[in-house]
Amino acid sequence: MTILGIVVFVVGLLFSIAWHEAGHLITGKMFGVRVPQYMVGFGKTLWSKKIGETEYGLKAIPAGGYCRLIGMFPPDATGKVQARSTSPWRSMIEDAREASYEEVGPGDEDRMFYQRKPWQRTIIMFAGPFMNLILAVALFAVYLMGFGISETTSTVSIVSECVVSADAKTDKCPEGAKAAPGKAAGLLPGDRVVSFNGQRIDDYDKLQGLIRKSSGEVTMVVDRKGQQLTLKPVLEQNKVIKLDGNGMPVKGEYVTTGFLGITPASGIQRQSASESVDYLGDRLDDAVHGLLRIPQKVPALWGAAFQGDERDQDSPVGVVGAARVGGEIAALDIPPSQRVGIMIFLVAGFNLSLFLFNMLPLLPLDGGHVVGAWWESLRRGIASLRKKPDPGPFDVAKLMPLAYVVALVFIAFTGLVLIADLINPVKLT
Repeated sequence: MTILGIVVFVVGLLFSIAWHEAGHLITGKMFGVRVPQYMVGFGKTLWSKKIGETEYGLKAIPAGGYCRLIGMFPPDATGKVQARSTSPWRSMIEDAREASYEEVGPGDEDRMFYQRKPWQRTIIMFAGPFMNLILAVALFAVYLMGFGISETTSTVSIVSECVVSADAKTDKCPEGAKAAPGKAAGLLPGDRVVSFNGQRIDDYDKLQGLIRKSSGEVTMVVDRKGQQLTLKPVLEQNKVIKLDGNGMPVKGEYVTTGFLGITPASGIQRQSASESVDYLGDRLDDAVHGLLRIPQKVPALWGAAFQGDERDQDSPVGVVGAARVGGEIAALDIPPSQRVGIMIFLVAGFNLSLFLFNMLPLLPLDGGHVVGAWWESLRRGIASLRKKPDPGPFDVAKLMPLAYVVALVFIAFTGLVLIADLINPVKLT
């Protein structure tokens, strides 16, 4: 099952990459740019077929893909495409420009990417990441509304025996400890809380918030095997783990609040459309913050790769690490539907990350080309307002030295993640 999970997950990643490149392919052709190649993967070509003017293929290394658009950069100021310079920085610019014209042939004089209007180039470059966003939203919707997510419920799983501070060295009852309010009031595992002090309870988050804000005697209605009972526990003030704005525990921080002494049961709950939108918004926010925090995670990643440090659960993972996680999911001792759901969730998260990563305003990423198109549009607009001559296309090729630096940083980071995934992988358990 582990091998099958890895294969299924890799296929999902490859489809996501192919889907991304299809965005560039479709919009490029729509605006008349010639697209000589559409490839999934890198390295040696395993299979290819030419349909019309485009060669479609699959390559050996499943770590990306590309859609080749001719004429990505305009000629230089002298109108030349090929030039030779002794300056290494200038050579980078000239080599990139020359490579973008390698497949330009007769009849392509008006079919080059740089000749398209800025808004058309924006659409072509944005289309790839946008395809990933569409796929992410669709997969999250299937996962949330079709499979559901594990949530704490208003059903009681465990009733604490006594009042013990959350920062205590043990969870066992010390001598002379007070009985937990829930225990003293007669709460039992399996009871479902219907209302708390007259407020209807539909989920545990609401119940937890009300408990923490309350003190003294409260009135609870519980459903016990179909029969509704009214209980009147007397809440104690106790030190409990602090929660952040999203209701998640803050490690090492505590607050003194009302205490009942129950642990909720968990269950798979399907989400409504509105709940799914809220959930997707939270995941998008998490993904943005996660992307911004990547530089902060490099030292820990280095330690996990080379110093034997423990690998953080939220550590960045690459294709190898993600495939390994997919294999672990397939081997989990949970219902098959849950395994499929988690796999869908991971592929959805991968597509959301692809969207955000590719929209970074840096070459050679799609976002860098979008910014170049916007800058050209701004320059031309200002020139028009000032009655000045059209400055012409913005020469994005001049940014290639910076693009090579960015690419080297990405390659180094990818290599570090790969080593960590091989030596000290993220594990589900």
